[in-house]
Amino acid sequence: MPKEERKRALRGRAGRMKGGRGSGRAGTGQVRLWGRHAVEAALKNPERQHRKLWATREGIDSLDGELPEGFPVEYADVADLGRLVAKDAPHQGLVLECAPLEDRFLDEVALGEADRPIVVLDQVTDPHNVGAILRSAAAFGAAAIVTQDRHAPPEGGVLAKSASGALETVPWIRVVNLARALDELAEAGYWRIGLAGEAQAVLAEVMPTGPLVIVLGAEGEGMRPNIAGHCDVLAKLPISSAIESLNVSNAAAIALYAVATRS
Repeated sequence: MPKEERKRALRGRAGRMKGGRGSGRAGTGQVRLWGRHAVEAALKNPERQHRKLWATREGIDSLDGELPEGFPVEYADVADLGRLVAKDAPHQGLVLECAPLEDRFLDEVALGEADRPIVVLDQVTDPHNVGAILRSAAAFGAAAIVTQDRHAPPEGGVLAKSASGALETVPWIRVVNLARALDELAEAGYWRIGLAGEAQAVLAEVMPTGPLVIVLGAEGEGMRPNIAGHCDVLAKLPISSAIESLNVSNAAAIALYAVATRS
């Protein structure tokens, strides 16, 4: 569907797309991030409101670029920083407290570039996996990831560390109703492919050239039947029969590579 037609399909709605609220957080409290890539990306993000940085001098020296004049920094040793983060978290001498990102909405990305896919995650709750998927989304030019409000990890240090800076660059849209969001994306001209190991078709066989949504389910249980029913087609990755399935973040990376290299 051409972009102008996609625009017309979305006009006439009352306000925002119904599903689209959220930035990957719960509540209105502060977010604590750690690790060089996560902290550095947050410091460079003009949409972040920063409160305070705790750091070792080596941590400060590792940053790319200088902190703004007057930026609140409290120098601390490694042990002190360890008490500010999750147990055994690899903080690399940097811990940043900041405000959560502002809400992003589905219609902000639904009218984007047709060759940039959207990744929908159905009840993927492990912050390491969601962070890794954000990283792959950034690497392969995805427009956004979409998750459900109640069944996704909060924005925080573990996820941001796994995302290696991508939390600041890839829109994360949290929706109330994932099935409704998929319907709205279909109305905007997106073809919805659900990844499922039991599918008959292989991903490369069913990929269109236009706007595309890749839907992935949680490890173990996979996509819920209702979400699978809101996909246009189910497809599998061509993995060897020697292994039953891939980690969801690995599957996402492979699927995004396939989309990026489609002809």
